Amino acid sequence: MYTTQQSMRWFGPSDAIRLDDLKAAGVSGVVTALHEIPVGEVWSIKAIQERQEYIDSFGLRWNVVESLPVSEAIKQRRGDFERHIVNYKTSLENLAQCGIYTVTYNFMPVLDWVRTDHRFENSDGTLALAYDHIAFVFFDVHLLQRPGAKLSYTEDELQAARAYGERLSDEEQNELFKNALLGLPGSKGHFTAKQILELLADYAHIDEHQLRKNLICFLEEIIPVAKSCNVQMAIHPDDPPFSVLGLPRVVRNYDDLKQIFEAVPDQANGLCYCTGSLGADPETDLIQVLETFKERIHFLHLRNIKRYDAKLFQESAHLDGDHPMAAIMQGVLSIMQQRKINLPLRPDHGFLFRSEWNSESYPGYSYIGRLKALAELRGLELGLCYSKSDQLG
Repeated sequence: MYTTQQSMRWFGPSDAIRLDDLKAAGVSGVVTALHEIPVGEVWSIKAIQERQEYIDSFGLRWNVVESLPVSEAIKQRRGDFERHIVNYKTSLENLAQCGIYTVTYNFMPVLDWVRTDHRFENSDGTLALAYDHIAFVFFDVHLLQRPGAKLSYTEDELQAARAYGERLSDEEQNELFKNALLGLPGSKGHFTAKQILELLADYAHIDEHQLRKNLICFLEEIIPVAKSCNVQMAIHPDDPPFSVLGLPRVVRNYDDLKQIFEAVPDQANGLCYCTGSLGADPETDLIQVLETFKERIHFLHLRNIKRYDAKLFQESAHLDGDHPMAAIMQGVLSIMQQRKINLPLRPDHGFLFRSEWNSESYPGYSYIGRLKALAELRGLELGLCYSKSDQLG
């Protein structure tokens, strides 16, 4: 029976989580990237092999790249974007030469994922990631003071945001500002207001239609290269799956994915099936996405959330939330048997336990919280496998 390749994300040698600890967790695969290489530059074979050999020395395997980032120049098709695309192709070829064939990326403008609270306290004292749209409106309009921000929201949202902000202390406002402007994964920095406003200005004339066109142009150039070297590209959905800071989003839901895959139909143009990102939209049917795009799913991010309205959610325990995780896992198992593959899976995010409150791990990527998530998902998968075996007699 085909089962998932259970993996953990690791942010490189500067990560507070050690590779020997990941090995002790029982995983065999490492999901990582060369975060130190500037976006748009080539990942050389030498750099890839050095990181690969380091991971191998712990008895682990670098099985998924997350992420090979797409530069803002490519997303905007401006400036040096043609050179960046050439470099992207070269990096894909170099990864394939080193035996790494699954590459995740996203096409979110400016910000990667966004949360307003990195330390939402659960009833048991653990801390979780959360997104509160009204808090974000307050950040956007009153803290960042983005030009024209008020035009992005309804009067009810603006009034609620003002009332929300009046309840915050200066310290709480500073924390919200820092949370909303977390830098790229793998970095410990945060964007400044000046940096983010300059980046936003570059998107002033790029709407949803144009951004989607730019994504498809990018895919039309790189997918033939990926196919030629047997690399599977897995686009990560937008997180959250709606506009932030007035920016367009084009990888939000079933309809967006359908357009992307129809435009560039080769199977190398695939999906990172992230239940947390897709499922943050209450209108998205995660089972429908799984079944419709089963040939396109090359990587699995499994996490759960609890939604309180369309744009207010917290990340929950992996088996206890609004997503039907047992049905999702059963669907994943069925897909793997049909395709005769072992899909790489990582538990996405996890709670921060009290013993790690002062750790330097990235938000959502503490050790104990992900161990709990991994154990729950592993147990669910094995239970479904044993149940299937019993049924087969």
